[in-house]
Amino acid sequence: MTQIIDGKIISKQIKDELKQTVDKLKTENKEITLAVIQVGNDPASSVYVNNKKKACAYIGINSLSYELEEKVKETELLELIYDLNDNPIVNGILVQLPLPSHINEDKIINAITPMKDVDGFHPQNVGAMCIGGQGFVSCTPAGVIQLLKRSQIEIAGKECVVVGRSNIVGKPMSLLLLKENGTVTIAHSKTKDLKEVTKRADILVVAVGKPKFITNEYVKEGAVVIDVGIHRDDNNKLCGDVDYEAVYNKVSAITPVPGGVGPMTIAMLMNNCVVSALNF
Repeated sequence: MTQIIDGKIISKQIKDELKQTVDKLKTENKEITLAVIQVGNDPASSVYVNNKKKACAYIGINSLSYELEEKVKETELLELIYDLNDNPIVNGILVQLPLPSHINEDKIINAITPMKDVDGFHPQNVGAMCIGGQGFVSCTPAGVIQLLKRSQIEIAGKECVVVGRSNIVGKPMSLLLLKENGTVTIAHSKTKDLKEVTKRADILVVAVGKPKFITNEYVKEGAVVIDVGIHRDDNNKLCGDVDYEAVYNKVSAITPVPGGVGPMTIAMLMNNCVVSALNF
């Protein structure tokens, strides 16, 4: 029988564990504060920001909200980040992406001090991950590792294929699987015979950005499939990069969309905020 890897349940476990840690810190008069910056009022971004605020409230983390106009100057955004870098009560800084086209995202990410970069996007944190050093790890890939571990799915020695090579998911995902002693292949748009590559995978992580792209022809019998994508199908129903119904009976375990990887991203963001307070 196929195991459904429930991100809602596992993320709640993590948040409950973090809540206990935060409660203990409060008895020692230590507060944790996350600053969230949103530029413009993109509906999807607003949903994500509100979900992050709700998670903060549940765990007991203070949240500071900065809602800037779409036309805000890049220099103004940078000044706000520098102020938050210097603010001793702020443990984490999050700038909701994507940003308007007139703002250089790389410049904004690089402006956040690595010690408060709870998204794990700063080059210093990415570099630390590459060499096994201390730093924040990108939340979605970190969440995938927790999904696997807490579902008692062994990574060590397994053939792992990551479809997608983005800086936010694909590349860090491959490094984290490697750290857990998986044998890792990264596949992408230029990969030849993609189906043959993905059919080797014991663990298949899909972050390709195309709705229902992975069908049962891409999947090995008994594989574990982790779907990072989220889209709306022709019926306006949420779906992932994997054709869930098509592969369900062929795999040993799979994440649903919604309710799989998505909740884990926010849980790991909260984890990074707590780690920031404990370590810096």
